[in-house]
Amino acid sequence: MMRNEETISYEVIRSGRKTSAIEVKRDGTVVVRCPMWVADREIGEFVEKHRNWIMEHRAKVLQQLEKRTVYTQDQVKEFRQHARWMLAQKTWQWAQKMQVTYGKLTIRQQATRWGSCSGRGNLNFNWKLVLVPEDLVDYVVVHELAHRKEMNHSPRFWKLVEEQLPDYRERRKRLREYETEIEIAESGKPN
Repeated sequence: MMRNEETISYEVIRSGRKTSAIEVKRDGTVVVRCPMWVADREIGEFVEKHRNWIMEHRAKVLQQLEKRTVYTQDQVKEFRQHARWMLAQKTWQWAQKMQVTYGKLTIRQQATRWGSCSGRGNLNFNWKLVLVPEDLVDYVVVHELAHRKEMNHSPRFWKLVEEQLPDYRERRKRLREYETEIEIAESGKPN
């Protein structure tokens, strides 16, 4: 058996948790979360035991980082304006169809979410939705509006989504393909 001798660098975060876990972050760094009492030697063995999993996931993350697109500040401003208009239209149309109300609609730049719904019924959407196909935007809008009836991801919640979008599973799967990092140039010009 051939052995990969590449050293894996990792950060250790100790807490009151009961088990150890490994996370490969969006930037490719590796974090080991473990109970306070776990010895450094055991952490090293844990990382080594999961070497193949770590290397596989790091490779995927680094490949995603290479595919990221750099946008200027001006481009982002235009995208946000278009997102505000498009999402206001779509949200209103779907809310009518689903017979739900909502509060304030806000366009944000969220790192890991396409949308969210607060307990008060306010909806937040990621401006990056303008960069994905329209049927996936519909999925995100329906998903967040379904939270107006079910503030969880219970079977009843998913039934509400499925009533509107019978193919929601396939859309959700496709949406994950668009979860690449988008970089915004500081100077307003692409790097």
